[in-house]
Amino acid sequence: MQYLCLIYDDETRMSRMEGGVRQEFMQSYWQFNEDAKKAGVFVGGDALQPTGTATSVRVRAGKTGATDGPFAETKEQLGGYYLLDCEDLDEAIEWAARIPTAKFGTIEVRPLMVFEE
Repeated sequence: MQYLCLIYDDETRMSRMEGGVRQEFMQSYWQFNEDAKKAGVFVGGDALQPTGTATSVRVRAGKTGATDGPFAETKEQLGGYYLLDCEDLDEAIEWAARIPTAKFGTIEVRPLMVFEE
């Protein structure tokens, strides 16, 4: 089953990291990527641009409106995701716990919904 791991954190944390700490943090992400690929659970994943680049779209009364920025102000922002193919939720949680941001942010794990045609 496929699980989406949504990575939430304070998006300014990376810019506040010292050079060596930032490099070590990014290396831990490269290692996670490599481990997930070797294990055959990696389906995809990417980092997102900061929330200041977001556009929120809503349709009301048949009219489309677009607003700069995220939907809501929060302490943690969605910064990226992984799509993992795991046997069950327990395995997905084990992998989510290995995502480096889990040490100080939040990883939301959600199974993908499969629709029958």
